[in-house]
Amino acid sequence: MINTLNIGSKISTLRKKKRWSQGDLAKQSGVFREMIGNYERNANTPSIEVLINLAKVFNVSVDYIIGEGELAALDKELLKRIEDIEKLDEATKQHLFFLIDNIIQNYKTKKAFNK
Repeated sequence: MINTLNIGSKISTLRKKKRWSQGDLAKQSGVFREMIGNYERNANTPSIEVLINLAKVFNVSVDYIIGEGELAALDKELLKRIEDIEKLDEATKQHLFFLIDNIIQNYKTKKAFNK
């Protein structure tokens, strides 16, 4: 069942984003290079232990690798920032949201005019 989640594609994408070869990822994760290839082709499904290790190596959540869960599309850096924002007082949060909203609106406007 896990193979239908296309874990292999996510592992491949994360590996390429770091500009690592399969051998590089094998060294980082302690998994044989051949197994990395099998995972990426969805010929084998990583064990829970391997998924946890890969998540640590890529600095993402296991949910992110398997593509499940409400926050699956968010990496750990973004999640950490969200957690930090949650700890702010309400006035500071509102100020931050105002700034973020303006930056996003500016980005969307630039993107719209560059089409």
